[in-house]
Amino acid sequence: MSTAVSPGRRRPVRPARVVLHVFLGTVAVGWLFPLLWAVLTSFRSYQYTAVHGYVSFGGWTIDNYVTAWQTAEFGKHFLNSVYITVPAVLLTLFLASCVAFVIARFSWRLNIALLGLFTAANLLPQQSLLIPLFRMFTEIPLPAWMSDSELLYDSYWGLILVNVTFQCGFCVFVLSNYMKALPHELYEAAMVDGASVWRQYWQVTMPLCRPALAALATLEVTWIYNEFFWATVLMRSGDKFPVTSSLNNLRGQFFTDNNLVSAGSVLVAIPTLVIFFLLQKQFVRGLTLGASKG
Repeated sequence: MSTAVSPGRRRPVRPARVVLHVFLGTVAVGWLFPLLWAVLTSFRSYQYTAVHGYVSFGGWTIDNYVTAWQTAEFGKHFLNSVYITVPAVLLTLFLASCVAFVIARFSWRLNIALLGLFTAANLLPQQSLLIPLFRMFTEIPLPAWMSDSELLYDSYWGLILVNVTFQCGFCVFVLSNYMKALPHELYEAAMVDGASVWRQYWQVTMPLCRPALAALATLEVTWIYNEFFWATVLMRSGDKFPVTSSLNNLRGQFFTDNNLVSAGSVLVAIPTLVIFFLLQKQFVRGLTLGASKG
């Protein structure tokens, strides 16, 4: 007996499916509401909301964006974020891929221990290392051409090093599992052709890892670009702050204009949104790759 549904008939709606869609819709609205509310608030004047409250409509203006850009000097601080984010992401992916290649392709006694060490580092709260890192950064000297303070403290290199250190563990975990799924016959053929270990890594493994690297690059750019804590702790010069830390310049001494801060937050979020949409296909491909394997 055929159980196929005719084209003219609709499948019955199951209660469980209705509950699932209602739940997902509620979660999506709850997730997007703060973002949409910040965008709405950024287009309203402080004078209007001070009189009528935030649960009202009116007082539309774009002056908040102009004021936020000028007050927080976003143009300069965006460049600071580029100086920190781009080298940190490239170094993180390169070093993590090197470690992941060793873990995935070589069997030795400390293989699992090395992977566990990098993975366990992600479980350590960053704030617990605040005091030792701060004291270490104030003691390590750098040449004058690398740092105006001639220390690792208050330099771009310090923030790059901190971000690379805390992000490598996650990237090693992801890349090592990805590399283990690559056919071992590729490396046997490369060895027969006389390829060195470096050529096996650079010319065989890395091209095959492009989807995973693209997905990780998207995540790492977002995480490092949005990093706020270490910049406020390991820097003292305001003109070196990344763009996220420069949002403090929008806070007043006696009150805070939430409309102005919302506009600044929207401006700060735009680059990460652009990067995500540009790399969306690679990001999704990297996350779903291998999902259909048995």
